[in-house]
Amino acid sequence: QVQLVESGGGLVQPGGSLRLSCAASGSALSNYGMGWYRQAPGKQRELVARIFTDGFSHYEDSVKGRFTISRDNSKNTVDLQMDGLKPEDTAVYYCNANYAFFDYWGQGTQVTVSS
Repeated sequence: QVQLVESGGGLVQPGGSLRLSCAASGSALSNYGMGWYRQAPGKQRELVARIFTDGFSHYEDSVKGRFTISRDNSKNTVDLQMDGLKPEDTAVYYCNANYAFFDYWGQGTQVTVSS
């Protein structure tokens, strides 16, 4: 069982940056594929970025070149550095841990990009 807690969301102007962090407890994250998802009002939850146990990462097309996912297994954390933020990035961002058929989710953190 993994418990995930996100932090780092907030209000930022277009073009600004935020760094989201996901802290895990209950199990070692090194065994899990990790991801960041987001859900905007009225829309389905979508994958933003994923990082596998071997460090390979994958990004949704709209965030490529702007967002960077990283993991620190020694600290049991996964971060999402978001640069060049756009209003369309506004959403609740969720941390996900995946192992085989098991998925664990955090409670989410709000990111609002607005002038």
